[in-house]
Amino acid sequence: MNNPDYTNVMPLIPGFASRRGKYFELNEILKSGSPLDDDTVQLFERLDTVYRALCAILFNFVPTSGHPGGSISSGRIVSSVLYNFLDFDIAKPFADDNDLVVYAAGHKALGLYAMWALRNEVVKAFLPELLPDEKYQLRFEDLLGFRKNPTTNLPLFNKFKSKALDGHPTPATPHVRVATGASGVGIPASFGLALGALDYFGGNAPKIHVIEGEGGMTPGRVSEAFAAASAMRLHNVCLHIDFNQASIDSNRVCREGELKGDYVQWNPMELCYLHDFNVIHVDDGKDFRSIAAAQAFAGSLNNKMPTAIVYRTVKGWKYGIEGRASHGAGHKMNSEGYYAACKEFEEMYALKIPRFDGEQTQENTEKCFYETLTTIRKAIDGDKSLSFFAESIAKSKERLQKKNRVPVDNKPELGHIYEDKVISPDDIPAELNIKTGETTTLRAVLGSSLGYINRISNGAILGVAADLLGSTSVNLLGKEFHEGFFDSVDNPESRILSIGGICEDAIGGMMAGLSAYGKHIGVSSSYGAFISAMEHTAARLHGIGEQNKVMHYGGHFNTWILINAHAGLKTGEDGPTHADPQCLQLIQENFPPEIMITLTPWEPGEIWPLLVEGLKKRPAVLSPFVTRPNELIMDRKKLNIAPASEAVKGVYALRNADKKQKTDGSIILQESGVTIEFVTKVLPRLDKEGYNINVYHISSAELYDAHPKEEREALLPYEIRNTAMGITGFTMPTMYKWITSFEGRYDILHPFRNGCYLGSGTAESVLHQAGLDAESMYKEILKYIEKNNKRRKV
Repeated sequence: MNNPDYTNVMPLIPGFASRRGKYFELNEILKSGSPLDDDTVQLFERLDTVYRALCAILFNFVPTSGHPGGSISSGRIVSSVLYNFLDFDIAKPFADDNDLVVYAAGHKALGLYAMWALRNEVVKAFLPELLPDEKYQLRFEDLLGFRKNPTTNLPLFNKFKSKALDGHPTPATPHVRVATGASGVGIPASFGLALGALDYFGGNAPKIHVIEGEGGMTPGRVSEAFAAASAMRLHNVCLHIDFNQASIDSNRVCREGELKGDYVQWNPMELCYLHDFNVIHVDDGKDFRSIAAAQAFAGSLNNKMPTAIVYRTVKGWKYGIEGRASHGAGHKMNSEGYYAACKEFEEMYALKIPRFDGEQTQENTEKCFYETLTTIRKAIDGDKSLSFFAESIAKSKERLQKKNRVPVDNKPELGHIYEDKVISPDDIPAELNIKTGETTTLRAVLGSSLGYINRISNGAILGVAADLLGSTSVNLLGKEFHEGFFDSVDNPESRILSIGGICEDAIGGMMAGLSAYGKHIGVSSSYGAFISAMEHTAARLHGIGEQNKVMHYGGHFNTWILINAHAGLKTGEDGPTHADPQCLQLIQENFPPEIMITLTPWEPGEIWPLLVEGLKKRPAVLSPFVTRPNELIMDRKKLNIAPASEAVKGVYALRNADKKQKTDGSIILQESGVTIEFVTKVLPRLDKEGYNINVYHISSAELYDAHPKEEREALLPYEIRNTAMGITGFTMPTMYKWITSFEGRYDILHPFRNGCYLGSGTAESVLHQAGLDAESMYKEILKYIEKNNKRRKV
């Protein structure tokens, strides 16, 4: 063997290959000028002084947390978007044709509330006729509700009917469409909104301006979403990056020249350019001329690629605390540091911020808070130069009207599927080919059912899988539409999306955002073993957002369908890493009522009725669990069990015991694999032996819960639940609702009954290892019947 000498091998520095997205430095852009003249810059400086004072005030009166630093460093970026470039009608905060500002960086909520309230205040002072009803405004009085619970019982909060403003943004706040703030979900959700707008309005779609920092770009789902945005060419996205290098724990998040980053070794320009974004680098994100020039230039680009503007900023600039120290914390309440942060405002307007005096009760604190806000209001009302910004909001509306945004000719018609008699759980479309005695997969019937609904809604369903389109049958929802992946320029008629590949995290966030826009149903799919956990955060935020929207402004939830495919033990060949019984427990009944509906059909015939019934309930998230193998479409009459249409009740009797004879007990089944094993192999044997039992199946815990109490009791009487035996292919706790006795719970048959994860192998071998094969079930049922008979004798 040779012994080569590698000491002289020199490393290479690879460059980026040619990209559709282009890179620009601001210095080159400024050679053509800035849209702001000196006088206008001075107006923005005055407004920013008021804004920074507001940020200091908000944190002062809610001093436990509130993220003042990033709110301040992003303020100039957002104010330039709001007053220079955003096309929207302030009177219609939820209008579909409005441009949007989305705080993907949800921890900057303090800044969002300060910015929205300041905008409202200048319009109220100089052009109040532009404003909507107070319900749709964010007033100074609403700032009293910053980080307050809706049950707050303080005098001014009650007097002004202040909005309770959450610690991170939700659609309880006007002009906010999605809930953000949880570990990178904001970026994919924002991109989902952009996708919905682009597919509905086409080339004249609203712009989605996304506010984020480099720290918020470190979660993996953000890189996944970047890949999707460029692959789909979401050219209505403009990402504004507040690059201040400070997070909670670090003052150098990214690599800086030769200095390594504490967290990542890219900077935002590199990451965005890698993902084929247009990138504009602004070396001074505090300079209004530079900010406006970059934003104007971004609006002029027409290469149909998403754009990122990276602004170099200072977290907590002029606040008195900078860098990571200002991320989640600030000055102590009513401290000299707080008053120093307001000094520039005081000097500019010759007004003094009220000093707190007296006992520090909640009532006195609220009183001082409001007096401070009225001081800011006095400054605004007396500063006629700020009328410029009210006039800017009026011009925003005029620009929007001139753009005359109308849907594309072949627009999705989501509302059509909710009209009477268009789809019904009782009428299975003939083209689904659900014929007794034939075999198919539950996933294929689900995919074909979604495809049928997609055609009658003119393409209102967009689907994506984690590199598992055919495997999970989601490809069938795009049948009869354009083949290939959606591309807003080259293939806009496709209904199949590409989101980064094996990227459940970003997929969940983007489908939540797409659905929240309100013109589509997003469908995501992967192994139940992965998707139920990895999309849980996005599902939770979607539920929070939809619930807040409906609670405060009416309407209905916008549904996202989260498919737990290849669910259960029959994915045995893939082993315990994939054949996961735990997935249902993560989401079933883990959400407030009506937010999440899980569906657990056991045979192909139940798919259509359950899907349609679930859609008609309009939950925020509809989550079917479907298996991988081929299954027989049951001849239910021959088996003497209830029709598949009964599944819509959530719980139903597959068979009731003959009341004329002694009843030997009741069996409650959940999950496809064990139910098929029981119905096809165990039940005929019990029949042959002359046993008289009740048999129930759990098809949806949440559909069951939707019934009034009396109906729930009739469907599954408490007496049955207290004496029944449970058999599930999911985890034991998913049966606690149905099996209520201590002894009954101890005897539940479930995959972990033998105390271990199961091994690989055929479905039959895995069921056997779990003690959920027909022979094992039969023996345990006989033991149960014997114990049940002894108990009754006693």
